[in-house]
Amino acid sequence: MSRPPYPPAPRQDIVDELHGHRIADPYRWLEDPGSVETKKWLAGQDELFHALVDDLPGRARLRDRIAGLLRAGSVGPPVWRGGRRFFSRRTAEQEHAVLYTVDPDGTERALIDPMEIDPSGVTTLDSWAPDKEGRLLAYMLSHGGDEESLLHVMDVATGERVEGPIERARYSPIAWLPARADEPSAYYYVRRLPADRVPEGEDQYHRRVYLHRVGTDPETDDVLVFGEGLDKTNYYGVGVSRDGRWLTVSASQGTAPRSDVWIADLSAAAPHEPALTPVQVGVDAYTSVHVGRDGRAYVFTDRDAPRGRLCVADPTDPAYGSWRELLPEDAEAVLADYAVLDGPELERPLLLAGWTRHAISEITVHDLATGERIGQVPTPGLGSIGGLVERPEGGHEVWFTYTDNTTPVSVRRYDALTGRTSLWAAAPGTVDVPEVETRQITYESYDGTAVRMLVIARPGVEGPRPTILYGYGGFNVPLTPAYSAGVLAWAEAGGVYAIANLRGGSEEGEEWHRAGMRERKQNVFDDCHAAAEKLVADGWTTPERLGISGGSNGGLLVGAAITQRPDLYAAAVCSAPLLDMVRYERFGLGQTWNDEYGSAEIPEELEWLLAYSPYHHVREGVAYPATLFTVFDGDTRVDPLHARKMCAAMQHATASSAPVLLRNEAEVGHAGRAVSRSVELSADTMAFLAAHTGLRLDDERAR
Repeated sequence: MSRPPYPPAPRQDIVDELHGHRIADPYRWLEDPGSVETKKWLAGQDELFHALVDDLPGRARLRDRIAGLLRAGSVGPPVWRGGRRFFSRRTAEQEHAVLYTVDPDGTERALIDPMEIDPSGVTTLDSWAPDKEGRLLAYMLSHGGDEESLLHVMDVATGERVEGPIERARYSPIAWLPARADEPSAYYYVRRLPADRVPEGEDQYHRRVYLHRVGTDPETDDVLVFGEGLDKTNYYGVGVSRDGRWLTVSASQGTAPRSDVWIADLSAAAPHEPALTPVQVGVDAYTSVHVGRDGRAYVFTDRDAPRGRLCVADPTDPAYGSWRELLPEDAEAVLADYAVLDGPELERPLLLAGWTRHAISEITVHDLATGERIGQVPTPGLGSIGGLVERPEGGHEVWFTYTDNTTPVSVRRYDALTGRTSLWAAAPGTVDVPEVETRQITYESYDGTAVRMLVIARPGVEGPRPTILYGYGGFNVPLTPAYSAGVLAWAEAGGVYAIANLRGGSEEGEEWHRAGMRERKQNVFDDCHAAAEKLVADGWTTPERLGISGGSNGGLLVGAAITQRPDLYAAAVCSAPLLDMVRYERFGLGQTWNDEYGSAEIPEELEWLLAYSPYHHVREGVAYPATLFTVFDGDTRVDPLHARKMCAAMQHATASSAPVLLRNEAEVGHAGRAVSRSVELSADTMAFLAAHTGLRLDDERAR
């Protein structure tokens, strides 16, 4: 194969002097998406991409199979408020999930259908929160993938919008106060300051907590409750107890794995001037507080317990010294969630605890008063459980989602009176799921650390096969078993799909996370290299048949993998990646991540970043794997400039004829998207990996 005709990309003689380092940046001009030069370059990249990918063997068949497997649809767990039930569902034909309610008389109604709002499919429902009585619904919509949610409020009974849009509410939690006959409905929420009130370039930061009364002008009537004078990158959480007495506020500096928490008694002061009492401030640990129906403060924390524990305290005296441990730390499992069942029909109140044990979910049952373990909730298999939802008024039931590598997400119901789990709601579509096997294997990383990996393949597969290695390794995010149309289609075609639980995630608790962040980031890449070598050593694949894939922080992983070990991979898909780690803080939400990676403004931390920054480790004359960068024009989280610059650098430097391509998609962003957009993206990336690892998508037989 001859070298592809890459679009011209002039190299500029730009060198920055930073803390004694001379740092070249020859493609800085590609940081400007609006320049004539960048647009011309992108047009050329788009033409080249379509010329080399659109007609790859088996791509159309793969696209159809992925679309078929996604026809399972989706269903979400019920949220109960005032006799109403709220839930989301996507049928086989729908592009987006629709939010429904079931009225007290059993009538089901659609409340929010993104496709009715915008038939183009580029508007997404980002979040929603009904009030405590089920009468009003706050919901957030964004357009074109920008995640700049506009906040609205709807009258649930009529479906009519009663206020909104409210701008600058991106990522805002909503904490409703109980309705009062003599006052407008009200909620606490989080909103950024206007751009004209913050320094230039900082309009994505500077959040504050406000009290808002429905129907009033948020620009003039909202009351500032918290956040003035605190760190500009802070994210805030807010919550109000069911009885309306207790307000909790949390603050986290960017994505740092620690939180400050305060609590206020709203019976002792007006809601617009709560007297907030510290629960935890200035401690290097994550903690959250919720006041339950029994009046106790439930403290969920990894303080002195990296795998998590649950404590209780008197909300009038919530300081650390008064916490009483209810669920101690488990030596092997990570505490993920909990729910309280305290209905009068039960012999005694119960506590349910959700755990992940080496990335596999389980639920245990405990005595609420003592924490004593008294049983376990039956689950369908070795998979992932999402959320433990009880009725706000209490009872004997809990709902949770379940999925694994071959099971679409369903909702299960646990009945504490019988001790049984039953199917509450299945995914609405019917699909023919291929037969695959999932194995969890353990391997050693370079420093001897034991790392786990899920390997998914058809039964009886023998000999080296085309394989995709997927990883993330950051921000305390776990990779747990989940239904994936792309993974199943790949395995059905005869390939192997491996998911590595690298350090940096939360599969083994907060220590596991911290072992893969800041100065220890190389551990993540070493875990990945060792995973690839394990797949080769055990006969699953060979370097000529191995691909690697990852997105966002996982895109950084892919960039590091192909620059550190280009010999280990035949192909790579690098999606929405961070790659220029010297300048990442200048763009998107970069400044909220410097606790995870470090800051180039600090000499020692610049050394960490330069040690692995993929863009700065592209070397001329190296035979790089076939690489596909996928980016999204609406991405306001990770700027596409990272992939543009890295793509140009690799196209210039590589000694290989294997293509280096860029797939640039408009009107979508970092997260939510229409199903048809997901199908096309998955088909392109997997057809590319198949073409360069030797997987025959146009042949029924495994080769």
